[in-house]
Amino acid sequence: MANSIVIVGAQWGDEGKGKIVDILSEKADIVARFQGGNNAGHTVIVGSEKHVFHLIPSGILHKGKICIIGDGVVIDPEVLIQEIEVLKSKGLFHPEDLFISKDAHLIMPYHKKLDVARERLRGRGKIGTTGRGIGPAYEDKVGRCGIKCADLLNETDFRLKLKNNLMEKNHYIKNILHEEGFEMHKIYHDYMHYASILGPHIKNTSKLLNDSIKAKKKILYEGAQGTLLDIDHGTYPYVTSSSTVAGGACTGSGVGPTRIDSVIGITKAYATRVGEGPFPTELDGAEADKLREQGAEYGATTGRPRRCGWFDAVALRYAARVNGLDGLVVTKLDVLDNLDKVYICNGYTCEGSPMEEFPSESSILFKCEPVYEAMPGWNAPTTGVKKFADLPPNAQKYLKRLEELADVKIIMVSVGASRNDAIIISNPFE
Repeated sequence: MANSIVIVGAQWGDEGKGKIVDILSEKADIVARFQGGNNAGHTVIVGSEKHVFHLIPSGILHKGKICIIGDGVVIDPEVLIQEIEVLKSKGLFHPEDLFISKDAHLIMPYHKKLDVARERLRGRGKIGTTGRGIGPAYEDKVGRCGIKCADLLNETDFRLKLKNNLMEKNHYIKNILHEEGFEMHKIYHDYMHYASILGPHIKNTSKLLNDSIKAKKKILYEGAQGTLLDIDHGTYPYVTSSSTVAGGACTGSGVGPTRIDSVIGITKAYATRVGEGPFPTELDGAEADKLREQGAEYGATTGRPRRCGWFDAVALRYAARVNGLDGLVVTKLDVLDNLDKVYICNGYTCEGSPMEEFPSESSILFKCEPVYEAMPGWNAPTTGVKKFADLPPNAQKYLKRLEELADVKIIMVSVGASRNDAIIISNPFE
């Protein structure tokens, strides 16, 4: 049995982590988000109601579960407050359940303007950011001029840091990007208003987590995006600006690596990607459209249509290695229910030569061609199935082949959008 479990995406994000965190939260005491910002969205469907989360861990749907936004997250306070208000309107927000790390950095208005303007200037070489200021906020964090949540609680410190930052940002925005700059007093008053709402939630969450570990509490560490978007291990530069892999759970929440018991990777039964960058198994035309429509493959945060392709076992083996995966969850198996054949990429060739490893260099990955193996489809519904043994035989064979190629045991299979549409083979908390 594990008490501290990290949940990571094993592809390019959008693997359905929100639903899996929601399911596992039933047995957890604490759910901690450890990286990313409101460029990510987690969708959970309970009954007939759809819930979309951008910053708050999806464990908030379970009353009495402590939900933490860790220091590795960058927070747009306006977006966070809007998310809280939506939950309040549904009677789902309990103030005592939400904690925000005092060391989490804030997204400022100038970060968003910088993000959009730079992407525009890149033209055809654009990265495909969401324009929400995530990258520039992390730049300031690493550049040691970021503003933290703790600064919201100290008006003098906040004002001084904002003043110093605006001197530099306004010069760059006006003279280099030729955009309109920012007026300090408006930002100051807006953020002091945010502080009056969020202040009671801002705490030393690293201590809270470590005290909870000593007390043998069950903790889920929730990641956003996916392994192949990691700033160090992803398809750079077509990546996000934070550490999406399991190691990021430690730095992004303030716990040591020896305190993590298990790492679970989430993967779709096929593959998707949003934004720019290499995608070896990408489909186009009718095949892609069918997967996209059947899987409702549109971004929860942006609404952007996702690029769709066949399952990439080369990428999954890479994700298993860099995360040290102990278990695997396969989502959206039901999307493949009506296909005569399903395909798995089990290797690449690059300019005629076989590739044994997943290349993180985008320049190489752009040139890679997938090597497929075909398996018979099952042409039968999987939604509503509760036991692995009750799945259509060809669906079982497909999953066992994925398990074999990844060399990681499958612990859960999602067969529909609802919370209840899941086959739990083994719960890591039990």
